[in-house]
Amino acid sequence: MANSTTISEADILSDVIGANEGDLSPEAARAILRWRFNDRAIARINDLADRNNKGVLSHTEEDELQRYLRVGALVNLVQAKARLSLK
Repeated sequence: MANSTTISEADILSDVIGANEGDLSPEAARAILRWRFNDRAIARINDLADRNNKGVLSHTEEDELQRYLRVGALVNLVQAKARLSLK
């Protein structure tokens, strides 16, 4: 884990959910691996990312993009746990 001055939400969540422990049931793991952003969310993320690359995001849009990125990081952590559980 990162030191206390650089700890991220992902670091904290990894500790909470035990992302390095494969202790989910196979059924739960398979269900979690099906989690995906829907088409509307993907389109919004792509739009925000494109506008961010162009440097034209408002502060509100920057915050929205960061929220999507944090949710994506959480899903990635839980899915890593799910993959370990299926090994």
